[in-house]
Formats: sequence, structure tokens, C-alpha cells
Amino acid sequence: MNMKFFVGVLILVLATCSIYNPTPRGSGLEGQVSIGPVCPVVQQGQECPDQPYQATLTVISPSGVVIAQVKSDAQGRFRVPLVPGEYVLHPESLDGVAFAGDQAFVVETGRYTQLTVNYDSGIR
Repeated sequence: MNMKFFVGVLILVLATCSIYNPTPRGSGLEGQVSIGPVCPVVQQGQECPDQPYQATLTVISPSGVVIAQVKSDAQGRFRVPLVPGEYVLHPESLDGVAFAGDQAFVVETGRYTQLTVNYDSGIR
């Protein structure tokens, strides 16, 4: 076997292995989005539970880099694969009325972090 060929192949393999392209494997963020109140006038003794909410959620690094964006489904559920690390979940407010605050979270290896996102509807 030609030694130059062997060295060339070895360099190519090492260069390919050193490219940093993290792929999430079995870890990330999942949870439930709800909105409330949803009743215009809540009277004592009358139930008015929060409802599932379809929302756009943006995952940001602590330095402000957008990592991913996900939409919750009709039941308010969402799931986004992420590599282990620290993140901030930023719930988008597309209608200008409903809003929810940012939440910092940590993803651990091999686990999905659970979060609940509660939007305030602005109804009073």
C-alpha cells in the first residue's frame, strides 16, 4: 500500500471526524402550552380553566442566538430535539395581546426537559 495514499486517507478521516455538527440524540425540550383566562367574566363558583393554545416558541442560546423554533399543536403540546446545554424558551406573541414570559432551562443528555408555558390572554 502506498504510504502517501494511507496518510491522505487518514487526514481526510480525521478532518471529517473533527467537524462539529451536534445532532440531538434523545434529548431536548417538550411541554404544554395553555392560555387563560378564556372567559370574559368569571363568577365565583363557576369554573373557567385555561385552554390548550397553539403558539410559536423560539429556543435561544444564553447569548441570544436562535437555535430552533417550534409550534405547539392543537392540544398545546410541543417537542423539539436539542443537544444538551443551557437555553432560553421565548414564547412569541403574534397577536399582540396574549403573552408569556421567557423561561431558562437546561437539557441533560438522554432526557427531554419538561416545561409548561402559560400565556396570559389579557381578558379581565
